[in-house]
Amino acid sequence: MTGQQRREQLVAVGRSLFAEKGVDGTSVEEIAATAGVSKPVVYEHFGGKEGLYAVVVDREIQALTTAITDALMSDGSSRELIERAAMALLDYIEHSTDGFRILVRDSPHPGSAAPTEDATETTPAGGTYASLLSDVAAQVEHLLSAELGRRGFPARTSPLYAQMLVGMVSLTGQWWLDSRGMPREEVAAHLVNLAWNGLTGLQPDPELTDARGGGEQAG
Repeated sequence: MTGQQRREQLVAVGRSLFAEKGVDGTSVEEIAATAGVSKPVVYEHFGGKEGLYAVVVDREIQALTTAITDALMSDGSSRELIERAAMALLDYIEHSTDGFRILVRDSPHPGSAAPTEDATETTPAGGTYASLLSDVAAQVEHLLSAELGRRGFPARTSPLYAQMLVGMVSLTGQWWLDSRGMPREEVAAHLVNLAWNGLTGLQPDPELTDARGGGEQAG
């Protein structure tokens, strides 16, 4: 193999093992043995397990970001764009299941640090699933702001509804990762049904039916 071919082989091996066992449950020895190489080869290309993991996560984040961004930046009504974004996530889950398992299980929170082979050192974490959702929410906020504004909603509520919408789609995607009883088109249709038809009945200035709002304790 050329150096590049060997690197790609190790990325594929690492991706499979990380999806199956998680980054903590995977060792350099196992990566090397599965690839049919010695441990120094892994260190030579990636500096260790965490370096390989960072490359795998970065590639998955880029692939998912591109798919969702392309969906949200295409032409169409707000509802059509939400439908396409939901479908983009579900399509990624269906065709890149290992990648999605890695992102939702092991990817650290934004701003955290990933441990290296030497536990005394840390390296900054790269892109994460949480940071991806934050970026998507910012794009969705832009789509919702005009729609909510026309309905008399305060501008400050747009980020809140964007977070709720993206969170709903993300959690449904994680549920569908292992519960494949419905095709992705049907899941996306139900997602948008709740999101869009729920939006049509929203009140600009909602109040809790319980005036205490949970803020008082029973005596």
